[in-house]
Amino acid sequence: MFTGIIETLGEVTAIKNDHTNIHFTISSAISHELKIDQSVAHNGVCLTVVSLTDQSHTVTAIDETLNKTSLGNLKVGSRVNLERCMQMNARLDGHIVQGHVDQTAVCVKREELDGSWEYRFKYDSTSGNVTVEKGSACVNGISLTVVHSTADEFSVFIIPYTYEHTNLHEVHVGDTVNLEFDIIGKYVARLMNK
Repeated sequence: MFTGIIETLGEVTAIKNDHTNIHFTISSAISHELKIDQSVAHNGVCLTVVSLTDQSHTVTAIDETLNKTSLGNLKVGSRVNLERCMQMNARLDGHIVQGHVDQTAVCVKREELDGSWEYRFKYDSTSGNVTVEKGSACVNGISLTVVHSTADEFSVFIIPYTYEHTNLHEVHVGDTVNLEFDIIGKYVARLMNK
C-alpha cells in the first residue's frame, strides 16, 4: 500500500525485453536502500525489485502490466516517480493507493497559471471508473485532488513543489499517464451498479 506522496525521481538506465516481459533498471537516490522482493511504486505501478546494485535496482513488468499502464512508453533516460510502500506507523499524507493502475489517460490540457499549473486528463469511462470534485485520483503515482470532474475527464491543479519534484513537469498535451482511481470510490461505484 502506498500514499501517493512521491519520494524521489529515478532515471531509467536500461531496458531489457524478455519474451513478453520488460526488465527496467532504474538509478535513484533510494536504490541502495531497497532489497530484493520489495514493492516499489514506479509511476504509480507497484513492481517488485528483482535485482540490485549500489546505484540502481531492476524491476520486471509483465504483459498484463504493460497493457494496462504507460510503462511500455519508457525509454532509457525517462524519469520515473518512485515511492516505497507505506509504513503502518506513519501518517497517511496522500490517500490510500494500492499501486494497481486501473487504466491510462491522455493529457488534454496543461496550462501554467500564476504560481501553479492546471492539468486535464481524458480517460475511457466505459470501464466504470469515476472521479468526483474534491476527491482523490492518482496520476503517475501522485496523490492529487480532483478540481473539476466530468464523465470521462478531470482536472487537477499542481503546486510548484509537486511540479518540480515529480515527473509531471515532463507531461505535455498528448502524453499518456497512469491512473489509479480512489479505492473507496471504486467500491461505492461497484455497489451502486449491483
